[in-house]
Amino acid sequence: MIRIVLDTNVLVSGMIRAFGPPSRIVDLMREGHVELVVDDRILAEYAAVLSRPKFRAYLSAQEVRDVILFLERAMDYRVATVHVADLPDADDAPFLELALTAGVPLVTGNVRHSPEACRRAADVLTPAQFLAWIIREA
Repeated sequence: MIRIVLDTNVLVSGMIRAFGPPSRIVDLMREGHVELVVDDRILAEYAAVLSRPKFRAYLSAQEVRDVILFLERAMDYRVATVHVADLPDADDAPFLELALTAGVPLVTGNVRHSPEACRRAADVLTPAQFLAWIIREA
C-alpha cells in the first residue's frame, strides 16, 4: 500500500468531480491501494472544508460524516514531530510537517505553497505527478 499526505484541495476535488487525477486518487483510497497519513489538524480541516455550504450541492451532511468516518478508519494517524515555518500560506504547514514526519509524499494541487527551500526531504507532487509515480513504481 502506498501512503501519502493528501492536501484538502485534492480530496475535495476528488470527491466532487467524477474524472481527473484527484478523483482517481480518491478511487485508489476507496480500493485500499492508497492510505492517507493524517493528524488531528488535517482531519479537522477535511471535515470543516467538506462541510462548507458551497459543497452541499455535491455532498449531504450525512455523506460528509460518512466520508470522515471512512477516513478515520482507513488512515494512518500520526503526530507531526517536525515544524515548518515561512510557508506562503501557514495553513499548509500541517501537511508538509506530517509528510516530513512520516517520510511520505505530499500530494497537493498547490505545489507552489511548499517552496523548495521549505520541503527539506519531502516529495511534493501534483495529483498527476503522483499517479505517474505510481505507474513507474508498479
